[in-house]
Amino acid sequence: MSEKPTTTELRQGEAPAESPGAPEPSSSGDRAGPETRPLEFLSDVELRAGVELGRTVLTVGEVLRLAPGSVVTLDRLLGDPVDLLVNDRLVARGEVVVVDGKFGLRVTEIVSGGETW
Repeated sequence: MSEKPTTTELRQGEAPAESPGAPEPSSSGDRAGPETRPLEFLSDVELRAGVELGRTVLTVGEVLRLAPGSVVTLDRLLGDPVDLLVNDRLVARGEVVVVDGKFGLRVTEIVSGGETW
């Protein structure tokens, strides 16, 4: 009697037998289940967002000399777009606006995935 080989005994090119009760892929190749649901279930997850006006490098001495009224010059010009960071990743650029007495950001550009790294 010839027994069906186990997974460890399969020869090159042979496919393993399906496990009993294992879900079968659909004819389109997609798997049914939570992996294929829309991302709507993540809509209530909170992310930390902030706006970066610019950057600079300061020496320890310069930091120690900071006082009320000190001006720190940044690497961006007036009118340059500012960065919107979500969880410390650049996702968009825009211009600073004031809404009801509070600062806001008008998004002018969504940054592609390659630029965020």
